[in-house]
Amino acid sequence: MTYEFEGKTEKDAIEKAVEELKLNADQFDVEILETQKKTLFKSGHVKIRVIVEDEAPAAPESTGNAHARKPAGNLIPQGEFEQKLVDFVRSVIEKMGYTASVDVFFREEKKIGIRLDSESSSILIGRKGKNLDALQLLANVYAGHLGREDVRVILDTENYRVRREENLVHLAYTTADKVRSTRLSVLLEPMNPYDRRIIHTTLNDISDIETKSEGEGLFKQVRIMLKNF
Repeated sequence: MTYEFEGKTEKDAIEKAVEELKLNADQFDVEILETQKKTLFKSGHVKIRVIVEDEAPAAPESTGNAHARKPAGNLIPQGEFEQKLVDFVRSVIEKMGYTASVDVFFREEKKIGIRLDSESSSILIGRKGKNLDALQLLANVYAGHLGREDVRVILDTENYRVRREENLVHLAYTTADKVRSTRLSVLLEPMNPYDRRIIHTTLNDISDIETKSEGEGLFKQVRIMLKNF
């Protein structure tokens, strides 16, 4: 079952969920849907989705987020495509010299999540997620070879994707505050398209801040600046 709660902070929203659902915080999973940092002109606001374990695991509802939190437990691969995809990812990791449990942890329309459980998770993630991104790219290329170019494959381990998104949202807000106080633009480090999209989306509704991507190739930089300045 899924529920949505709002609060001034993430902690406030979670406390409301605990009180209303009569559960402990460790009995449900939390997905941050919307975060608005408190500023001089706007009050803080956080909207979360709470996922409560059902008696039987079920696929999560489509949220539009690239890495919706997993349901309780793993899902059994459905059909030849999912089984081949899981086997391929496991094979690549083994050829890298590591072992991992590879499972489907969510499926949505034209999107599938593959979770890696390994004692070498930190290596599979790599510096700033570059190894995990490379594995994900290979998985998507392989999905294309199987005739499923329409399906986007999301690889995650140790909830890295969720933690990375939360860190990027925080980076976007703190950088915007810095730009506002110094009146100077800031160029962030090179990021992949998905990470850049998080920065753009986070700051899209702030009236005095704008963003743009600069550079060539896959890894571009996001410039955060004052609007019309």
